[in-house]
Amino acid sequence: MKSLTFKSGTLSISEKPIPAIENESLVKVTLSGICNTDVEITRGYSGFEGTLGHEFVGIVERSPEDSLRGKRVVGEINAGCGLCQLCLSGDSRHCPSRSVLGIVTRDGCHSEYVSLPTNNLVVLPENVPDSRAVFAEPLAAAIAISERIEVMEGDRIAVVGDGKLGILCAVALSRLSRSTVLVGKHDSKMSVASGLGVECMALREVAEIGRNFDIVVEASGSQSGFDTAMTLVRPRGAIVLKSTYQGSPTWEAWKVVVDEISIIGSRCGRLEAAVKFLSASEIEVEKLITETFHLNEGIEAMHRAQEKGVLKILLDPK
Repeated sequence: MKSLTFKSGTLSISEKPIPAIENESLVKVTLSGICNTDVEITRGYSGFEGTLGHEFVGIVERSPEDSLRGKRVVGEINAGCGLCQLCLSGDSRHCPSRSVLGIVTRDGCHSEYVSLPTNNLVVLPENVPDSRAVFAEPLAAAIAISERIEVMEGDRIAVVGDGKLGILCAVALSRLSRSTVLVGKHDSKMSVASGLGVECMALREVAEIGRNFDIVVEASGSQSGFDTAMTLVRPRGAIVLKSTYQGSPTWEAWKVVVDEISIIGSRCGRLEAAVKFLSASEIEVEKLITETFHLNEGIEAMHRAQEKGVLKILLDPK
Protein backbone atom coordinates (compact mmCIF):
# COMPACT_ATOMS: atom_id res chain seq x y z
CA MET A 1 0.00 0.00 0.00
CA LYS A 2 1.06 3.60 -0.59
CA SER A 3 1.80 5.82 2.40
CA LEU A 4 3.04 9.37 2.97
CA THR A 5 6.01 8.84 5.26
CA PHE A 6 8.58 10.96 7.03
CA LYS A 7 11.94 9.38 7.78
CA SER A 8 15.47 10.72 8.29
CA GLY A 9 14.25 14.23 7.59
CA THR A 10 12.67 13.32 4.23
CA LEU A 11 9.08 13.08 3.02
CA SER A 12 8.30 10.32 0.54
CA ILE A 13 5.51 8.22 -0.93
CA SER A 14 6.47 4.74 0.23
CA GLU A 15 5.22 1.23 -0.37
CA LYS A 16 4.42 -0.55 2.89
CA PRO A 17 2.72 -3.84 3.77
CA ILE A 18 -0.96 -3.63 4.66
CA PRO A 19 -1.13 -3.69 8.49
CA ALA A 20 -2.03 -7.00 10.09
CA ILE A 21 -2.07 -6.22 13.81
CA GLU A 22 -3.71 -8.87 15.96
CA ASN A 23 -6.93 -7.77 17.71
CA GLU A 24 -7.06 -4.48 15.79
CA SER A 25 -9.37 -3.36 13.01
CA LEU A 26 -8.12 -2.64 9.50
CA VAL A 27 -9.68 0.44 7.90
CA LYS A 28 -9.51 1.35 4.22
CA VAL A 29 -8.98 5.12 4.24
CA THR A 30 -11.32 7.16 2.02
CA LEU A 31 -10.14 10.66 3.05
CA SER A 32 -7.49 12.04 5.37
CA GLY A 33 -6.77 15.60 6.44
CA ILE A 34 -3.39 17.31 6.73
CA CYS A 35 -2.99 18.96 10.13
CA ASN A 36 -0.48 21.58 11.29
CA THR A 37 0.91 18.88 13.58
CA ASP A 38 1.86 16.87 10.48
CA VAL A 39 3.81 19.88 9.23
CA GLU A 40 5.48 20.42 12.60
CA ILE A 41 6.58 16.77 12.71
CA THR A 42 8.56 17.38 9.51
CA ARG A 43 10.27 20.22 11.42
CA GLY A 44 11.20 17.94 14.31
CA TYR A 45 8.18 18.03 16.61
CA SER A 46 7.76 14.81 18.67
CA GLY A 47 10.67 13.06 16.93
CA PHE A 48 8.23 10.86 15.00
CA GLU A 49 9.23 8.84 11.94
CA GLY A 50 6.76 6.79 9.91
CA THR A 51 3.45 7.31 8.14
CA LEU A 52 2.01 10.74 8.92
CA GLY A 53 -1.61 11.67 9.61
CA HIS A 54 -4.23 11.36 12.34
CA GLU A 55 -7.42 12.79 10.79
CA PHE A 56 -9.31 10.30 8.64
CA VAL A 57 -12.53 8.64 7.61
CA GLY A 58 -12.68 5.15 6.17
CA ILE A 59 -14.44 1.80 5.84
CA VAL A 60 -13.69 -1.16 8.09
CA GLU A 61 -12.40 -4.10 6.04
CA ARG A 62 -11.30 -6.43 8.81
CA SER A 63 -12.20 -6.45 12.49
CA PRO A 64 -12.51 -8.74 15.51
CA GLU A 65 -16.04 -7.31 15.76
CA ASP A 66 -18.10 -8.75 12.90
CA SER A 67 -20.68 -5.97 13.22
CA LEU A 68 -18.07 -3.32 12.29
CA ARG A 69 -17.13 -4.77 8.92
CA GLY A 70 -18.25 -2.51 6.10
CA LYS A 71 -19.04 0.38 8.44
CA ARG A 72 -17.84 3.94 7.79
CA VAL A 73 -15.77 5.10 10.76
CA VAL A 74 -13.49 7.71 12.22
CA GLY A 75 -10.92 6.83 14.88
CA GLU A 76 -9.66 8.06 18.23
CA ILE A 77 -5.95 8.74 17.79
CA ASN A 78 -4.68 7.57 21.22
CA ALA A 79 -4.20 3.82 21.60
CA GLY A 80 -3.65 2.92 25.25
CA CYS A 81 -2.20 -0.14 26.93
CA GLY A 82 -5.66 -1.28 28.04
CA LEU A 83 -4.39 -2.18 31.51
CA CYS A 84 -3.66 1.05 33.40
CA GLN A 85 -6.24 2.93 35.48
CA LEU A 86 -6.80 5.52 32.76
CA CYS A 87 -7.46 2.92 30.08
CA LEU A 88 -9.74 0.90 32.35
CA SER A 89 -11.74 4.08 33.01
CA GLY A 90 -12.36 4.34 29.26
CA ASP A 91 -10.02 7.26 28.50
CA SER A 92 -6.61 6.40 27.06
CA ARG A 93 -5.67 9.97 26.14
CA HIS A 94 -3.04 10.13 28.89
CA CYS A 95 -2.08 6.47 29.18
CA PRO A 96 1.68 6.57 29.90
CA SER A 97 2.27 3.74 27.41
CA ARG A 98 -0.03 4.98 24.67
CA SER A 99 0.82 5.22 21.00
CA VAL A 100 -0.65 8.10 19.03
CA LEU A 101 -1.73 7.79 15.42
CA GLY A 102 0.88 9.38 13.16
CA ILE A 103 2.53 11.16 16.11
CA VAL A 104 3.97 8.66 18.62
CA THR A 105 5.17 5.13 17.65
CA ARG A 106 2.14 4.31 15.47
CA ASP A 107 1.87 4.66 11.68
CA GLY A 108 -0.73 7.23 10.69
CA CYS A 109 -3.56 7.52 8.21
CA HIS A 110 -2.06 9.31 5.18
CA SER A 111 -2.12 5.87 3.60
CA GLU A 112 -4.40 3.44 1.82
CA TYR A 113 -5.04 1.53 5.06
CA VAL A 114 -4.75 2.25 8.77
CA SER A 115 -4.94 -0.06 11.78
CA LEU A 116 -6.44 0.88 15.16
CA PRO A 117 -7.80 -0.89 18.22
CA THR A 118 -11.46 -1.68 17.63
CA ASN A 119 -12.62 0.38 20.61
CA ASN A 120 -11.00 3.45 19.04
CA LEU A 121 -13.48 3.41 16.15
CA VAL A 122 -16.64 5.51 16.04
CA VAL A 123 -19.30 4.55 13.49
CA LEU A 124 -20.64 7.42 11.38
CA PRO A 125 -24.33 8.14 10.83
CA GLU A 126 -25.49 8.19 7.23
CA ASN A 127 -26.17 11.94 7.25
CA VAL A 128 -22.47 12.77 7.83
CA PRO A 129 -20.64 12.50 4.49
CA ASP A 130 -16.92 11.80 4.28
CA SER A 131 -16.18 15.47 3.52
CA ARG A 132 -17.61 16.36 6.95
CA ALA A 133 -16.49 13.30 8.85
CA VAL A 134 -12.83 14.01 8.10
CA PHE A 135 -13.15 17.03 10.43
CA ALA A 136 -14.21 14.89 13.41
CA GLU A 137 -10.77 14.76 15.05
CA PRO A 138 -9.95 18.51 14.97
CA LEU A 139 -13.55 19.35 15.90
CA ALA A 140 -13.26 16.99 18.87
CA ALA A 141 -10.12 18.87 19.94
CA ALA A 142 -12.09 22.12 19.75
CA ILE A 143 -15.02 20.76 21.76
CA ALA A 144 -12.56 19.41 24.37
CA ILE A 145 -11.81 22.94 25.56
CA SER A 146 -15.01 22.78 27.62
CA GLU A 147 -13.62 19.66 29.35
CA ARG A 148 -10.69 21.67 30.68
CA ILE A 149 -12.45 24.91 31.63
CA GLU A 150 -16.05 25.76 32.45
CA VAL A 151 -17.49 28.03 29.78
CA MET A 152 -20.43 30.22 30.78
CA GLU A 153 -22.90 31.82 28.40
CA GLY A 154 -21.78 35.30 29.41
CA ASP A 155 -18.02 34.69 29.13
CA ARG A 156 -16.11 36.91 26.73
CA ILE A 157 -13.97 34.56 24.64
CA ALA A 158 -11.28 35.26 22.06
CA VAL A 159 -9.73 32.56 19.85
CA VAL A 160 -6.30 33.54 18.52
CA GLY A 161 -5.54 32.02 15.11
CA ASP A 162 -7.61 31.86 11.92
CA GLY A 163 -6.42 28.42 10.78
CA LYS A 164 -8.72 25.43 10.63
CA LEU A 165 -8.31 24.55 14.33
CA GLY A 166 -8.85 28.14 15.44
CA ILE A 167 -11.99 28.42 13.32
CA LEU A 168 -13.35 25.13 14.67
CA CYS A 169 -12.61 26.28 18.24
CA ALA A 170 -14.57 29.46 17.59
CA VAL A 171 -17.45 27.49 16.05
CA ALA A 172 -17.62 25.15 19.06
CA LEU A 173 -17.27 27.87 21.69
CA SER A 174 -19.81 30.17 20.04
CA ARG A 175 -22.39 27.51 20.86
CA LEU A 176 -21.55 27.99 24.55
CA SER A 177 -20.96 31.75 24.72
CA ARG A 178 -22.60 34.46 22.66
CA SER A 179 -19.51 36.66 23.08
CA THR A 180 -16.95 34.61 21.10
CA VAL A 181 -14.64 36.28 18.60
CA LEU A 182 -11.92 34.91 16.30
CA VAL A 183 -8.70 36.95 16.05
CA GLY A 184 -6.90 36.49 12.75
CA LYS A 185 -4.67 38.15 10.19
CA HIS A 186 -5.78 36.56 6.90
CA ASP A 187 -8.79 38.21 5.29
CA SER A 188 -9.56 35.13 3.18
CA LYS A 189 -9.61 32.81 6.20
CA MET A 190 -11.69 35.19 8.29
CA SER A 191 -14.15 35.43 5.41
CA VAL A 192 -14.59 31.65 5.56
CA ALA A 193 -15.03 31.83 9.34
CA SER A 194 -17.65 34.55 8.95
CA GLY A 195 -19.49 32.28 6.53
CA LEU A 196 -19.69 29.72 9.34
CA GLY A 197 -21.31 32.28 11.64
CA VAL A 198 -18.13 33.25 13.53
CA GLU A 199 -17.51 36.86 14.56
CA CYS A 200 -14.01 37.94 13.51
CA MET A 201 -11.52 40.62 14.51
CA ALA A 202 -8.29 41.53 12.69
CA LEU A 203 -5.06 41.09 14.63
CA ARG A 204 -4.18 44.73 13.99
CA GLU A 205 -7.20 45.74 16.09
CA VAL A 206 -6.03 43.86 19.20
CA ALA A 207 -4.27 46.87 20.75
CA GLU A 208 -7.51 48.86 20.60
CA ILE A 209 -9.56 46.16 22.31
CA GLY A 210 -7.53 45.93 25.50
CA ARG A 211 -7.57 43.15 28.07
CA ASN A 212 -11.29 42.44 28.08
CA PHE A 213 -11.59 38.69 27.62
CA ASP A 214 -12.35 36.12 30.31
CA ILE A 215 -10.99 33.22 28.24
CA VAL A 216 -8.47 33.35 25.39
CA VAL A 217 -7.76 30.24 23.31
CA GLU A 218 -4.34 30.20 21.64
CA ALA A 219 -4.70 28.21 18.41
CA SER A 220 -2.42 30.13 16.07
CA GLY A 221 0.18 27.40 15.65
CA SER A 222 2.93 29.97 16.26
CA GLN A 223 4.94 31.17 19.25
CA SER A 224 3.68 34.74 18.83
CA GLY A 225 0.14 33.58 19.58
CA PHE A 226 0.83 33.45 23.33
CA ASP A 227 1.92 37.10 23.32
CA THR A 228 -1.31 38.03 21.57
CA ALA A 229 -3.30 36.02 24.10
CA MET A 230 -1.61 37.91 26.95
CA THR A 231 -2.65 41.25 25.42
CA LEU A 232 -6.28 40.11 25.39
CA VAL A 233 -6.88 38.20 28.62
CA ARG A 234 -8.07 40.10 31.68
CA PRO A 235 -6.39 39.78 35.08
CA ARG A 236 -7.46 36.49 36.67
CA GLY A 237 -8.65 35.30 33.29
CA ALA A 238 -7.58 32.07 31.57
CA ILE A 239 -5.50 31.20 28.51
CA VAL A 240 -6.16 27.80 26.90
CA LEU A 241 -3.22 26.50 24.84
CA LYS A 242 -4.14 24.42 21.77
CA SER A 243 -1.08 24.86 19.52
CA THR A 244 1.52 22.13 19.04
CA TYR A 245 4.75 23.10 17.33
CA GLN A 246 8.47 22.41 17.28
CA GLY A 247 10.65 24.56 19.49
CA SER A 248 10.77 26.10 22.97
CA PRO A 249 8.73 29.30 23.16
CA THR A 250 9.81 32.15 25.42
CA TRP A 251 7.36 34.23 27.41
CA GLU A 252 7.36 36.64 30.33
CA ALA A 253 6.27 34.46 33.23
CA TRP A 254 6.08 37.40 35.62
CA LYS A 255 3.02 38.73 33.80
CA VAL A 256 1.20 35.46 34.41
CA VAL A 257 2.09 35.64 38.11
CA VAL A 258 1.30 39.32 38.66
CA ASP A 259 -2.06 39.15 36.84
CA GLU A 260 -2.88 35.68 38.21
CA ILE A 261 -3.58 34.23 34.78
CA SER A 262 -4.58 30.57 34.58
CA ILE A 263 -2.69 28.68 31.84
CA ILE A 264 -4.54 25.55 30.71
CA GLY A 265 -3.38 22.91 28.26
CA SER A 266 -5.96 21.25 26.00
CA ARG A 267 -5.18 18.45 23.57
CA CYS A 268 -7.41 15.73 22.15
CA GLY A 269 -11.18 15.45 22.45
CA ARG A 270 -13.61 12.56 22.17
CA LEU A 271 -14.78 11.75 18.66
CA GLU A 272 -18.25 10.64 19.69
CA ALA A 273 -19.06 14.21 20.77
CA ALA A 274 -17.73 15.58 17.48
CA VAL A 275 -19.71 13.10 15.40
CA LYS A 276 -22.90 14.04 17.27
CA PHE A 277 -22.15 17.71 16.58
CA LEU A 278 -21.57 17.06 12.87
CA SER A 279 -24.76 15.00 12.63
CA ALA A 280 -26.97 17.53 14.44
CA SER A 281 -25.42 20.79 13.25
CA GLU A 282 -26.04 22.66 10.02
CA ILE A 283 -22.54 24.16 10.12
CA GLU A 284 -20.90 23.45 6.76
CA VAL A 285 -17.39 22.60 7.89
CA GLU A 286 -16.67 21.59 4.29
CA LYS A 287 -16.17 25.31 3.62
CA LEU A 288 -12.78 24.90 5.31
CA ILE A 289 -11.56 22.59 2.52
CA THR A 290 -9.10 24.43 0.27
CA GLU A 291 -8.09 21.56 -2.01
CA THR A 292 -8.03 17.77 -2.27
CA PHE A 293 -4.96 15.91 -3.57
CA HIS A 294 -4.51 12.27 -4.48
CA LEU A 295 -2.32 10.38 -2.02
CA ASN A 296 0.29 10.04 -4.78
CA GLU A 297 0.60 13.85 -4.59
CA GLY A 298 1.10 13.81 -0.83
CA ILE A 299 4.43 15.65 -0.85
CA GLU A 300 2.99 18.44 -2.98
CA ALA A 301 -0.05 18.51 -0.69
CA MET A 302 2.14 18.98 2.39
CA HIS A 303 3.84 21.96 0.75
CA ARG A 304 0.47 23.39 -0.28
CA ALA A 305 -0.78 23.09 3.30
CA GLN A 306 1.91 25.55 4.38
CA GLU A 307 1.01 28.28 1.90
CA LYS A 308 -0.54 31.56 3.00
CA GLY A 309 -4.33 31.60 2.99
CA VAL A 310 -4.69 27.81 2.89
CA LEU A 311 -7.07 26.13 5.33
CA LYS A 312 -7.68 22.36 5.06
CA ILE A 313 -5.88 20.16 2.55
CA LEU A 314 -7.26 16.64 2.11
CA LEU A 315 -5.69 13.48 0.71
CA ASP A 316 -7.75 10.96 -1.28
CA PRO A 317 -6.10 7.52 -1.61
CA LYS A 318 -8.72 6.12 -3.99
